[in-house]
Formats: sequence, C-alpha cells, structure tokens
Amino acid sequence: MTKLERAIKCVSERDYEAAAQLFVEYIDEEPTDPVGYINFANLLAVTNQLEEAERVFLKAIELDDQSATAYYGLGNLYYDQALYAEAETMYKQGLSLGLADADIYFMLGMTYVMREDTMLSLPFLQTATELEKQPESLFQYGLALAKADFINEAEVIWQEVLQFDAAHADTLYNLGIIAVQNEDTQLAIDYFDQTLQAQPNHELAKQAKQSLVT
Repeated sequence: MTKLERAIKCVSERDYEAAAQLFVEYIDEEPTDPVGYINFANLLAVTNQLEEAERVFLKAIELDDQSATAYYGLGNLYYDQALYAEAETMYKQGLSLGLADADIYFMLGMTYVMREDTMLSLPFLQTATELEKQPESLFQYGLALAKADFINEAEVIWQEVLQFDAAHADTLYNLGIIAVQNEDTQLAIDYFDQTLQAQPNHELAKQAKQSLVT
C-alpha cells in the first residue's frame, strides 16, 4: 500500500490526524502530483479548515488546470459556505473537463435550488437521477418539480423515493400535501400519519393533520 493509499484508508477510518500527516509527507515527496493536494484539501474541508482547504485546492489546480476533481472539490467547499455563484463556476468547469457523474449534476442543480432558480435546477437534478437513483436526489428533484408547478410529475418522482425508502418522512409529507390539494382528505391523513410514524417530531405534518381532523 502506498503512502497515499494509506492516507486515504485513514480518512475512511476517520483517523484524520494520521491521514493529515501521511498527506503532508506524500506532498513533500511528490510536490508536483495534484492528487495528493486534492485528497489533502478534501480532508481539510472535512475538518473545517476551510481557508487552508481552498488554498490547497487552488494549488492542485495550479499544478493541473485540467483536473476536474479539483474543481469539483472546490465547488463543494464553496457550496458548503453558501457561496453558490462560486460553486456553480467550479462545477461547470468540472463538467467541461469531463466529470459527468451523478454527484456533480446533483450539486450543480442544488446550487440553483439554493439560489431559488428552480427552472435552471431541473435539467441537472433530472440528469443526476437518471445517472444514479438515490433517495435524496430523487426527493430534491421532486421538490423542484413541485416548486415549478409540475405537481403530477413530482408525485411520480416521490413515489419512486418510497421504493428506496418507505419511511422518507419529507416525501410522505409532501405526498400528503398533494392529497390535500386533490381534496382526498383520508389519503392525506394516511400520509401524515406515516410521516409522523417515520419522524414523530415532524411539526409540519402535525399541523397539517390537525387542520384536517378538527
């Protein structure tokens, strides 16, 4: 196992101190390899050393301005700091360099969600769900569809979420809201009951059910 592989293993085991030491040693030994910097920057981000993480990501990009994963990592760093315009730029650069997995499409879509530009978010969230079906990406895609008034389409997507996670509380709640809009009171109550079974402190579901039974 190489020093870099050992460092990555330490990260997976959450032994961050040992991982940091190994990454520093690797970078000292291989100062022109951007991979070491990218992995170290990801660790710095995880441990909330944000300014240092940004500096190390930028160093990786300086060494290899075609490194899509460096742009993606820097995009995540900016996203977590609510710097959505900067995150968008980094994600788009990663896409332009060939990084086209579900994660980057999802995160780019979420930058538009956070900036309340729902229509722009839809194609990216849709692509993310087409590339890899995960409950969270499906849920967010459904939420964006609903915000854009594509209610029937949102309902279909949320039903798909339940195939992966039948106790996804926010999905159950939103399906309950659709049932309310369709004036199907009993179905709505059933969904709100399921929501509260999955998450007993779901206040919105409590309020929604109460409004139907009083």
